Amino acid sequence: MTILQKPFVGQSLPVETMPETIPNGPGAAAILAAGIGCATIGILALAGDASKAINSLLNFYNPSGALSGVTTVAIIVWLVAWFILARRWEKKTVAMSRVNIAAFALLLVGVLLTFPPFMDFLQGR
Repeated sequence: MTILQKPFVGQSLPVETMPETIPNGPGAAAILAAGIGCATIGILALAGDASKAINSLLNFYNPSGALSGVTTVAIIVWLVAWFILARRWEKKTVAMSRVNIAAFALLLVGVLLTFPPFMDFLQGR
């Protein structure tokens, strides 16, 4: 059987004509790392708003205040997460639906924790 011939139902393909699957691990790593980065922004924003010590620790540049540290640390966490996940999943095929659900949940955490009324609610203000 040549590559151009389609197999019949129940007929198996010889090993040399089976299509190769491309691993989706690196793409999944990028998606999940983006979610991790978003959640990090939310968590650090809440922590900086709730604690004066963390706020001053995250103040890398006075004109922008703690936001400079929040975004800088979140970018570092995002890049490290992407690097680690991409290395671990380099040649693997992972369940994209689970990765997408986890990434969306982390994105939702990041959005909620940067929404001022929700942040104030969590802090009891």
